[in-house]
Amino acid sequence: MNRYVIIFLVLCAFIVYANPAQSQSKAASSKVLVEAPPAAGGFSAARLARLDSAMNSWVAQKWVNGSAVLIARHGKIVFYKAHGYNDMDTKAPLDKTGIFRIASQTKALTVTAVMMLWEEGKFSLDDPVSMYIPSFANEQVLATFNPKDTTYTTVPAKRPITIRDLLTHTSGLGYPALSISTPAELAIYAKSNMTGGVGVKGQKLSEAMDRLGKLPLFFQPGEQWKYGLNMDVLGYLVEKWSGMSLEDFFEKRICKPLGMKDTWFNLPPAKGPRLVNFFLGDAKGNIKKSGSVFGGALDMNYPLQKTDYFSGGGGLVSTLYDYAILLQMFLNSGEYNGVRILSPGSIRLMTENQIGDLHPTFGSHFEVNKFGFGFSIVSEEGSKFGPIQAGSYAWGGVFGTSYWVDPKEDMFVLAYTQIWGPYTTNTARGFAPMIYGAIND
Repeated sequence: MNRYVIIFLVLCAFIVYANPAQSQSKAASSKVLVEAPPAAGGFSAARLARLDSAMNSWVAQKWVNGSAVLIARHGKIVFYKAHGYNDMDTKAPLDKTGIFRIASQTKALTVTAVMMLWEEGKFSLDDPVSMYIPSFANEQVLATFNPKDTTYTTVPAKRPITIRDLLTHTSGLGYPALSISTPAELAIYAKSNMTGGVGVKGQKLSEAMDRLGKLPLFFQPGEQWKYGLNMDVLGYLVEKWSGMSLEDFFEKRICKPLGMKDTWFNLPPAKGPRLVNFFLGDAKGNIKKSGSVFGGALDMNYPLQKTDYFSGGGGLVSTLYDYAILLQMFLNSGEYNGVRILSPGSIRLMTENQIGDLHPTFGSHFEVNKFGFGFSIVSEEGSKFGPIQAGSYAWGGVFGTSYWVDPKEDMFVLAYTQIWGPYTTNTARGFAPMIYGAIND
């Protein structure tokens, strides 16, 4: 062998084994969550204690019945507490290990499942959905809608919707029964008995997705961003690609390997006592436990009612700690505790801008941010509105749960409540500033 080739190979080997950046990357990918004092994660204990006072204040001001928060940085859980009550009448405290209805936080697991199967070559991101669900062939797009009799006209879609469109909410699908849904969405989906996927009875997922494929889209695929039933479709596709139910896929391929023991579609009866109560609040500061929402249409004990309709968009319950494992896996570039779930390349795709110049329309300042595969992505413009940095990714659930991941700080934050009320948004005003203000390294 040519001596220059040998010298080159030796130099390459030296770079690979001696490169500090690579060593740091390997160390980062091996982080396993441990509880530690704030200083271990680069926080000021005194400044972080402001959060305890704030959480107690939210309860005292009757903004919420209680809340639970977990903060981890550099793999160290520096804050893991609950304040307030799980029962306002008996003053039973809210338990930080309680099991919460996480609703749309289900979506991150669904996207994880999709990307796992993509890595296995089950499909291509730009495959038409109709390759796998025939009813999605020859899609039509809504042109006009008459609210008086709910009739409508359509025009042909310019192109088929793809798997990528589903992952980015750019397919043209809408969402039934949400406050952000248009009158056309509400009426058209109601007539076809389409649901948000949670607490569904008397329907099969396969039949619902078949009906959905025959309904009009609400814009031309790829031309707008709109929150829709995309993840329910993807959950059904996971079942078709994997040959197992979404419940089994989550359990066998994601939750069990990662050690997530409290994440379920069907909550085991033995864990039922840990299901956190749900509350409704009003403008007078009255907070009452509620057994149902949507005017009684959804029984909030649905996690204990056996179902085989697995909504990839919103059906799971989980805990702060279980979901923290999932988020740490993302920060670790797809690996946790020696188990690789996804490749670093898939994590990159999931957490970078996938919608180009399109603008999401969902919530305060959301319009200036971007969207990846299942996550809102904080843009440079969006980062100007608060301390959360550009490149951070986030989502939440309609029943009062939320999270964000800040890769630049090697940190994530989970904040859980289980309440609907007019004052819940007040809790967010100082929440992120208190956390970032406590970082002192």
